[in-house]
Amino acid sequence: MNIQLIRLLHLASPALPVGAFSYSQGLEWAVESGKVTSEAAAQQWIRDALHFALARCEAPALVGLMRAWKAGDVAGVARLNAEFTATRETAELRAETLQMGYSLARLLRDLPEIPDSVRETHAGLTEIAFPTAWAAAAAHWQIGEQDAASTYLWAWLENQVMAAVKLVPLGQTAGQRMLVALAPDLPALAQEAIRRAEEEAWENFTPGMTLASCLHETQYTRLFRS
Repeated sequence: MNIQLIRLLHLASPALPVGAFSYSQGLEWAVESGKVTSEAAAQQWIRDALHFALARCEAPALVGLMRAWKAGDVAGVARLNAEFTATRETAELRAETLQMGYSLARLLRDLPEIPDSVRETHAGLTEIAFPTAWAAAAAHWQIGEQDAASTYLWAWLENQVMAAVKLVPLGQTAGQRMLVALAPDLPALAQEAIRRAEEEAWENFTPGMTLASCLHETQYTRLFRS
């Protein structure tokens, strides 16, 4: 087992102290409103988000940011960070990526093996999106783009499935069935993200998720922050 795989497991771990577990990205409203009431409906909701949001916007941004970090392109990191932050259409989605980005950047700051150049670049950013900080770690640890994008998507998928298990609610076995069913999509979605990164062809047209996120802001009872 090489060290890059160990680092990937570290970045994908639910124990990473960034607070990812506290967000549902609109799924909580979908459950509350009756749009998602079963394992099959939850799986479809999560699959659509993977294909139409993560693979077309967030994962390409991650890959582009990795390239900028590897090249030492401070201006490029700042530009892509700002562009990705601008794609967060709602207050909750924006707060989510900035809170998680801040938490991960703070963690990296306290790890002795992270170079000063990463700390200095983070310090120069007024706001740090989560893919920006995640890409800094992946680039420093020399993780390949395919592996990084697949792992990033897996970490998101696992968090969403665990949210569905709590919200619908579903049993743990149902959650594992969803992970087994959706995991085979990830390699091809990572490839799509790499292609979009090369062309800077991000696409973030997900009106259903946006409306779910907006409506979640005023939801009467909430377990999750988004």
